[in-house]
Amino acid sequence: MKMAKWYEKYLSIYGKSFNEIPDNVLDQISAQLASKQNMEPLVSVVVIAYNEELRLAACLWSLSELQSSYPMEILGVNNNSKDRTEEVYKRLGLPYFNESKQSPGFARQCGLNHAKGKYHFCIDADTFYPPKYVDLMMMKLQNPNVSCVSAFWSFYPDEKHSAIGLFCFELIRDMFLFIQHFKRPELCVRGMVFAFNADYARQVKIRTDIRRGEDGSLALSLKKYGKIAFLYNRRARPVTGYGTLNNDTLCKSFIHHVRIQIKGISRIFYSIDRYQDRNENLLF
Repeated sequence: MKMAKWYEKYLSIYGKSFNEIPDNVLDQISAQLASKQNMEPLVSVVVIAYNEELRLAACLWSLSELQSSYPMEILGVNNNSKDRTEEVYKRLGLPYFNESKQSPGFARQCGLNHAKGKYHFCIDADTFYPPKYVDLMMMKLQNPNVSCVSAFWSFYPDEKHSAIGLFCFELIRDMFLFIQHFKRPELCVRGMVFAFNADYARQVKIRTDIRRGEDGSLALSLKKYGKIAFLYNRRARPVTGYGTLNNDTLCKSFIHHVRIQIKGISRIFYSIDRYQDRNENLLF
């Protein structure tokens, strides 16, 4: 008998419009989220969302079932959404803030401005997080020599992406990221699996002048306070959709990623202190 994956119940509402989700499920998520909120949090778990009506409730369901020994708060940021993202936050009773300036950088900075915790967890609204995610990341993050932590992530199988195909794809990707992290750890950081010391981040700020890469840029800036650590533990491995693969088949995605990495392969052999921005990535 096939065992259910830990995230399968979240998939049952993932991609559904707000009206399609049963009220009893929404009530359960709301109650569980409320039970997680602490007035004096050590950890801030901050979700950013732009037009995520179809995925946000599933993400928050997973966050509502986090099992942590640390006092935490869970906050949301609505980044100028044009759909019913804000209604999802309201219906589930999650404290949230509106950020009208468009970009992940502005959204993450908004979250940081309102968060109270010493340790800040970045959350993407199209991703599911396993129960022990926070505590396993905190085992690394509380090391005095560490400024931030990132982890690996997986994709859920569907009709275009088989489980065995995803396993092979992720294995090769993870091996490359492991090699890359020795000299260029900031290039291995992804916002969906990123946590950092909030006090340090407030000293350097999150970049809001670029379209993408604000996560890796922040990690690079934090290196002066401590190393960029990585957690290689499958129990701390979030599961996400296919936005980063552009909904292509695994074969097309693999070829596309190989071409990109080969083009700049020399970068994995040396470290840098700051990014050289490309004009097309600049917002201003």
